[in-house]
Amino acid sequence: MAAEFDVNEMVNYSPLMKSFTFNAYLVAGFTPISCGSRLDYYINRPKGMKGYIINLTLKGRGRVKAGDHFLHCEENEMLLFPPGVAHHYGREEHSDCWDHLWIYFLPRPYWLDWLRWDTSDGGIWRMTLQNALAVESMKSLFSEVIHHHSVSDAFSEAMAMNALERIILSCFQSQPVSNRNAVDPRINSLCQFINDHIAEDLKVEQLAKQIFLSPSRVAHLFKSEMNQTIFAWREKQRVIRARSLLQTTHLSVSHIAQAVGYEDPLYFSRIFRHHCGVSPREYKKTFEKMNSF
Repeated sequence: MAAEFDVNEMVNYSPLMKSFTFNAYLVAGFTPISCGSRLDYYINRPKGMKGYIINLTLKGRGRVKAGDHFLHCEENEMLLFPPGVAHHYGREEHSDCWDHLWIYFLPRPYWLDWLRWDTSDGGIWRMTLQNALAVESMKSLFSEVIHHHSVSDAFSEAMAMNALERIILSCFQSQPVSNRNAVDPRINSLCQFINDHIAEDLKVEQLAKQIFLSPSRVAHLFKSEMNQTIFAWREKQRVIRARSLLQTTHLSVSHIAQAVGYEDPLYFSRIFRHHCGVSPREYKKTFEKMNSF
């Protein structure tokens, strides 16, 4: 059940009360901005971020640079910033306030098809919640993500990611055009299975049994739907998982290599450099220099 939304309690999860660093799978909070307040300034990240940010306006109006122009986000409107899209936003000057909920996240790979909405402006996806029930449901889901994210226990991250997945699915279900272009559900299921067994040396025959197709058919269908082979896709997911472990743990490179399915750390380092342009050690050092919110 989604958490009850209490805007006063949400202030405890705002930059007024704490600082944020974006060095994990997921970071979430609430930013209440009023005219002349401590938070009344523009965020400016010209190169965007490594992950996505999804934003829900609760009250007032925000002003967001979208390419070569500005857009305004109104109450009950949602924005989705993909990786690398510039962030330049703040309270709209004629609005008394701009209160908004936000979540920064690195998506699970099978979410990617759901993170394309029907309306895009300057690289920023946008949508409006259509009725009071949808608004209350979305606010409660954001609250659930924020609460789970703030707790440090064995299941908190998994619970937060579960609530975030429901946000993403709910938004995608509201996109009639994008829905028509969805990936075959059998391939989504297969992607989930591969990620759940990312360190295992799975064969095409084993994967085919998961979705009751022949090996040749599953190989053809996967490439048709994902524009790459199964094992090229798995390699990218292993690198994504390795990046997360480098960002969030103190594990050695050799331990991380094993955790994502590579017995030889040198081979893993070559694969990682091929995808990221730097070695795993260089990546970790660079990521540690990320600025706080």
